[in-house]
Parts: sequence; structure tokens; C-alpha cells
Amino acid sequence: MSGAEILNFHKLKRTSCREGILKVMLSSKQALSEGEIRDNLKGHYDRTTFYRSFKTLEAKRIIYKVVVDNLFVKYALGNTLNPKKMHAHFYCKDCNSVECLNNTPIPTYPLPDGYTYSDTEVIIKGSCAKCNQ
Repeated sequence: MSGAEILNFHKLKRTSCREGILKVMLSSKQALSEGEIRDNLKGHYDRTTFYRSFKTLEAKRIIYKVVVDNLFVKYALGNTLNPKKMHAHFYCKDCNSVECLNNTPIPTYPLPDGYTYSDTEVIIKGSCAKCNQ
């Protein structure tokens, strides 16, 4: 699916900046930091345009935040178009990559009466296959 199709699906105005952000994310096999995305678009958009477009995509849950540590954040494409079950993420401490582990479901946890579930995040930390070679 293209960036334009994603924006149309979410009834968002197509802008070159939004499409550019989505193109970068669609071409990556791993989650990217805001800086990595911005670096891929360097020279195309001013900071304000990029930031507003980025925050709109996040607000519409087209992209979502993966917080590894309080100061280390990556972004991945949301699953509104290709529904995936909830899954874990893997953070490589060697190369700082973050990957979705789509085949690693998150278990459900029993909650006491009166509690409601909203979200569960699982981040597995270690060394990726590439760094282990």
C-alpha cells in the first residue's frame, strides 16, 4: 500500500511531506527514530512542516511510538491497514535497531475485577541476528 492510499484510507489530506514520511517508513524493515526519518527527507521540508505532518500521522495512529528507554524512541507503522495481533518488539543493544516481532504475540494477563485493559507493551532487549554474526 502506498502513502497516498494510507492517507486516503484515514481521510487525511495528501501532502508531499506526509507522503514522504510514509514512503520512508514503508521502505524500512525496522522502526525508525524521528531523526532518522527527518534525515531521509533532509532538504525537502522545513522543521515546522515536518513536525506538524509527523504529529498528525501519530495522532491518527498511522504511526506509533515504541519507547525502549525514556530517552530512546522509535516509530513504526500502525496496523490500521493490515490488522496484526498485538506483538512484541526487539531492541538490539548493539546496533540500536527496533523490529516488530509480528509472530511473537503478547500474552494476556488476568486483571482484578473493576480493572480495564488499554495497552500492553513488550520490548525484548538483546543482540539481533546481524550483530551476532
